[in-house]
Amino acid sequence: MDNGEISYRRYLQGDDHAFSLLVDACYDPLVLFVNSYVHDLNFAEDIAEDTFVRLAVKKPRFDNRSSFKTWLYSIARKVMTDSIRKAARHKTVSLDECAEPTAEDDEIERNYIINERDIALHRAMLQLQPGYRAVLWLFYFEDMKTIDIAKSIGKSEDAAEHLLRRARQALKQILDKEGFDYERT
Repeated sequence: MDNGEISYRRYLQGDDHAFSLLVDACYDPLVLFVNSYVHDLNFAEDIAEDTFVRLAVKKPRFDNRSSFKTWLYSIARKVMTDSIRKAARHKTVSLDECAEPTAEDDEIERNYIINERDIALHRAMLQLQPGYRAVLWLFYFEDMKTIDIAKSIGKSEDAAEHLLRRARQALKQILDKEGFDYERT
């Protein structure tokens, strides 16, 4: 049981302070997960906030069919999808505008990714398409298993494994091209 799950269960039992502990533990990783899809840090922060609002207001049950993190990311993905659909009805934005990382993105990523090797790896990941970037992020940085990744991104386990395999190949090509020195395991 991770801190997020413990905090959420305490919140459901009436401990309001536990909700702030949940937000503290899960906010930054959730923002980075959403940002890997949308490439807009402000929008990703809005989605993370909306996700926590949904937890606070609707108080959905966590049923232990997956890890708490997987469950939370799945809710965030649904909130993000709903928000994008709603925004698409009102405003059109070119993909070029969405794909540009900002200086603020770099600052948050540097704070989150501590050593130089991880920074180089993360920059290479930014060159990948959003689906590849998301599954690699969940697998390597969030330590999720393939079944949990599948649930988080709304795909079958086989589809998630296939996507992860293709994402690794694409990342390896980028890293090889940039002369990245990595250990083969």
